[in-house]
Amino acid sequence: MTTAPDTANPATTPVLPRARRSRADDGPADVRRYTPLARAGIITALVVVAVLWLAPLVWAVLTSLKHEADTTTVPLEVVPERGFTLQAYASVLANGDLVTWFVNSTVVTLVVTVLTVALSAAAAYGFSRTRFRGRTVLFALTIAGIMVPPQILIVPLYRQMLAMGLADTYAGIILPQLVLPAMVFILKKFFDGIPNELEEAARVDGAGSLRIFLQIVLPLSRSILAAVSIFVFIHAWNNFLWPFIITSDPGLMTLPVGLVQVQSSFGVRYAQVMASAILAGLPLIVVFMLFQRQIIRGVATTGLGGT
Repeated sequence: MTTAPDTANPATTPVLPRARRSRADDGPADVRRYTPLARAGIITALVVVAVLWLAPLVWAVLTSLKHEADTTTVPLEVVPERGFTLQAYASVLANGDLVTWFVNSTVVTLVVTVLTVALSAAAAYGFSRTRFRGRTVLFALTIAGIMVPPQILIVPLYRQMLAMGLADTYAGIILPQLVLPAMVFILKKFFDGIPNELEEAARVDGAGSLRIFLQIVLPLSRSILAAVSIFVFIHAWNNFLWPFIITSDPGLMTLPVGLVQVQSSFGVRYAQVMASAILAGLPLIVVFMLFQRQIIRGVATTGLGGT
């Protein structure tokens, strides 16, 4: 018969060994802390980098707000004597086709974003879940497309669009931009991390592959789909080379192509050129401000973290 230890007498109280704490439990305790001098140096370096990065943007905004005569004064003045004006923006909106180019860029970018994400997600899901002969080789060829410079495909794509009668059309601008192997790779790596048990349970309930893809996989992938959509949107909005080659009608030009026309038409009117560039970049700034969390999450998800 055993008796309970006498807690009143410390001598008879058994001493239990303490569990050893690993260094991982200590958190950042073993991380070397920065000294105040080192912290000040890091902050100073970051401020310098930020200033260097923002300086061209600030200078472009200031130039767009100047009178044309003040943009070529020597020495250059940050704040002109005659003050700032919105004359350059009014001239660009009144004399140019900026509104038409803005609408064309919006239509092309939205269509390219939606179709590219849909095609990339379908292809990635096929590579992730479907087992067929030659799957590895086909996926390797798809990934190899990332290493092919787009300039190499310009001539065959242009001849193909001419043969199909799609030059100077929205379809001719959009179709060659729908294939992005990098997006297929990103989505495929994310789909690989979704547990197969969810799909097996859905199949037991009678769901087919299409229903599983639309109602289970895509809702679970909203974060990566949002990040991929933002990447595709920025890529399509900034695309200059292909729209410049396939279009000659001013009514179908996108903003990057139209800005070249503004520069060649206005010559050395730097205020109007900068005003056009600022207006063209506003949508990207708005997209970044609204979806910066998704952008950062997408960069973290598509990095080297093994996800």
